[in-house]
Amino acid sequence: MYRQDMSESSSDLNTNSQKIYPSNSSFGSDLSETHTWSALSRAFHPRSDSGISSQLPSDRFKYLTWQTVEQHDIQGSQLHCPRVREGPSAEELLFRQEEGALPPQKKVLEKNKWETWLQENWEDCKNLNLSFQDLGDPYQVANFNRILRRLIRVETLWLVDNSLVDLSAIRLPSCRVLNMNKNHLTSFKQLPKIPQIQHLSLAENHIETLTGLSSLRCTPLESLMLKRNPCEFHQSYRKRVFSCLPNLKMLDGILKLPEDSSPPETNIFSKICIVS
Repeated sequence: MYRQDMSESSSDLNTNSQKIYPSNSSFGSDLSETHTWSALSRAFHPRSDSGISSQLPSDRFKYLTWQTVEQHDIQGSQLHCPRVREGPSAEELLFRQEEGALPPQKKVLEKNKWETWLQENWEDCKNLNLSFQDLGDPYQVANFNRILRRLIRVETLWLVDNSLVDLSAIRLPSCRVLNMNKNHLTSFKQLPKIPQIQHLSLAENHIETLTGLSSLRCTPLESLMLKRNPCEFHQSYRKRVFSCLPNLKMLDGILKLPEDSSPPETNIFSKICIVS
């Protein structure tokens, strides 16, 4: 009787154990699933003793500052010990040309920098009008001369009514058209270096003599404007100008005339007949 009861109890125990643990394979799968779930729970729910998580909801914003993130679904209460990481600089991201790498505000700043660079790209400028600048302060004059020194490719330049006095230290190697009307030039020696000049306008200045005009002889100058300058009232004015500039075709808006080709008279007694 006792042996039968023991056998029955042992059989019941075996049956119960089979119910709890059906097989070795299922038991192993349950353990693996339990281990995986515990690992994920540890990843997203940090332990209270460490206080540091391996994965944060804000991890995709780790290279951005919160004030520049326009659209996000992370609230302040969901941030736990956010990590401080140094991301790539804006210049590096721009160099990589990564689409969408910069936030909208920084893209606007980079665009403004690019537009500023284009405005200050004086070396590639070919047509420029810097007239009526009202250069009253020495700082303005110095900055104006700094810009003129950078005009290495300009071909057409207007400097009208700028109260300019002396530009002899400036060189414009590619300039073909130069308009310096209504300035304070007193001599041709105060002109900038213009080896490729073709059309030069110096009307309404204070040029009194033609001294220094021969410096333009080696240039391809075709037209010259000297209206309303004191030198215009000199005797044989046109003849003297054309004699200094043989390649000149137009003076003060008037084409070269046949009488302009004869050499100027230097001695008023050359036409007096001497009777012996």
